[in-house]
Amino acid sequence: MNDTGLDLMIVLPAFLAGILVLATHVPLGAQVLKRGIVFIDLAIAQIAALGVIIASSGQLDPSGWAVQVAAGVAAVLGALLLTWTEKRWPDVQEAQIGVMFILAATAGLLLVAHNPHGGEHMQELLAGQILWVSFGQLLMPALGSVAILAILYFFNHRMGRLGFYLVFAMAVTASVQLVGVYLVFASLIVPSLAVRHYAEPRKLSLAYLTGVGGYGFGLVASVFLDLPSGALIVWCLALLAMVVYACGPKPAREAAKVGVRCDHVPMRH
Repeated sequence: MNDTGLDLMIVLPAFLAGILVLATHVPLGAQVLKRGIVFIDLAIAQIAALGVIIASSGQLDPSGWAVQVAAGVAAVLGALLLTWTEKRWPDVQEAQIGVMFILAATAGLLLVAHNPHGGEHMQELLAGQILWVSFGQLLMPALGSVAILAILYFFNHRMGRLGFYLVFAMAVTASVQLVGVYLVFASLIVPSLAVRHYAEPRKLSLAYLTGVGGYGFGLVASVFLDLPSGALIVWCLALLAMVVYACGPKPAREAAKVGVRCDHVPMRH
């Protein structure tokens, strides 16, 4: 096997990690767009990352259960708070989500201010270290993805506000430690944006294909170009989403404009 073959085998666990993240984030992203709370993923992901920072400051094993529990508890507390704020002040929920995100982000900066490796740790949480994911790290996220997909399948139309936020927190807790905050946001929003004007039977499958293609192209390109995998995957997701969107049906508004312009074309006799 040549060097390129070996390099591509190295990215296989990272590609599987991306598929696990997409498995739950694509359907959740569609719900996020429908509810009009686009930045909830950034806020919850940043809160989960804050839980990791707090646990890590106690010299705990970054891959141990204590850190996982800390991230999960932080994400659930954030979800409960967002549930309360949406019930209390629904007209400014998006603004409240933004405030929560910036508070969690700056709290993380303050906690690592005196840590000599703090900047590196923050970089890992934001941009992720997906290229260094191992097969052993995928077992628990895989089990979590199965559980979340089962909940979405059986209770999707019966989940209230609280149920949605809690399921969302569960999904983000594992994914933010696998791929980082940036890829969590991109995996949730970009595929759903790409297919928002497609018909419902094809919508979900095309969103999944967009996400899988973005991760695949990004990881392979990172091997050949020697560039950061997480950032390159985000760009590949965005570029592929633009192609998928452009090849899809025209939005109703654009079609109406075309119809109006056609109505004003003078007829020749």
